[in-house]
Amino acid sequence: MTASASRILSISLLSFVLAAAAHAGTIGGIVINRTTGKPEANVALDLLSPTQGMTELATATSDSGGHFTVTKDSIGMAPILIRATFHDVSFNTFAPPGRPNIEVEVYDISKDPKTIAVSSHIVIFQPQGDKLIGAEEYEVTNASQPAAAYFRSEGNFDFVIPENATFGQVSTTTSMGMSVAQASIEKGKGHFAIAYAFRPGPTNIRLSYELPYPNGSATIKLPATYAGAKVLVVVPPGVAVTGDGLTSAGQEQGMMVFTHDPLPAKGVLSVSLSGVGSAPAADGQGQGGGAQEGNSRTGGAEVISAPSRLDDYKWFIVAGLAALFAMGAILLSRKQVVAVESDDAEAEVPPGKLAKLGKTQTRATALARPPANVTAAVDQHVRVSMESLKDQIFRLELRKQAGTISEEDYASEKAKVDKLLRDLVQG
Repeated sequence: MTASASRILSISLLSFVLAAAAHAGTIGGIVINRTTGKPEANVALDLLSPTQGMTELATATSDSGGHFTVTKDSIGMAPILIRATFHDVSFNTFAPPGRPNIEVEVYDISKDPKTIAVSSHIVIFQPQGDKLIGAEEYEVTNASQPAAAYFRSEGNFDFVIPENATFGQVSTTTSMGMSVAQASIEKGKGHFAIAYAFRPGPTNIRLSYELPYPNGSATIKLPATYAGAKVLVVVPPGVAVTGDGLTSAGQEQGMMVFTHDPLPAKGVLSVSLSGVGSAPAADGQGQGGGAQEGNSRTGGAEVISAPSRLDDYKWFIVAGLAALFAMGAILLSRKQVVAVESDDAEAEVPPGKLAKLGKTQTRATALARPPANVTAAVDQHVRVSMESLKDQIFRLELRKQAGTISEEDYASEKAKVDKLLRDLVQG
């Protein structure tokens, strides 16, 4: 991105953030049950701050009409995560600054496994010395009618990591663009599960692990948990890949892409890798963490963080995999970081609080002299917005390569990305 484009985005986003000050202190809205289409009463709401380590800012309960209102000084100038607990299941809604009226969605619960379907399984490998970093993404769709969230407290999405792999972390990303880390349920022999409320629409499951890579080569068996999912294997240039049924699909964002026909349930794809690959140029910083959505309230829907070496692999992220790792705490970092990603790119802010404006300051003074950390947050907005766009384009192209999206839907999604870019530049 050019310096002039950065300045344009910075000015536009600064205006947006400063305009949010007019609404500082109050947030409200309505809780809607999307299964019934009606407002939902007596839903417990927790308002959390993603910029302050998911600190609880306030609590509320929807009234008989589903409405709620919260007034507090710390609300309005920074993004908020609203966690609604309905039928002992948590549903997260992101509230960016400057949007005082929010619709919080909840759903009735289904326990039927046929509620969801897995359409694609993307596997990314990156050599790092005598280790091989693996990252996987499953695209899951809930097309239930009437709309319901699929959830089982004992675990309702299973996955298997390769033999001898050391598990890192698993997270979920919804169509809203918000990524939350999930607590894994270990079942033994590389089998894991998560207990997550799959809302209607698409959800991406992202996980990471580490494998031995002695002498720059390894043969890895990739187990299939779900039948019918198109498989893509992605590696950096310079890494040789072989495997029965693998077909080269060219490059995307500087990464080599290979496709494979869907495997049967419990099928195995054997892939041989060799070479260290070449590293594209890197920029920016990655962060991670999040608030858990989908676990029962009694099970403790808590913020979780895990060690990772995210910065060591930032060039890999920039190569087109930013969101796969960016939602944090992928295996191997030693930093404790927290972030929540959103389609508005509002949630990721540098560590520390945005400074509160003194009570004696007038609004005119506040607007005339924005705090330095607000400007820093705007700069972060610019970077995260562009990284988010890059990730959307990359994953859209991978879906096209995998054949999991129709030409009509591809054109529609591409048009949305183009419009988002225009809106960012135009402010």
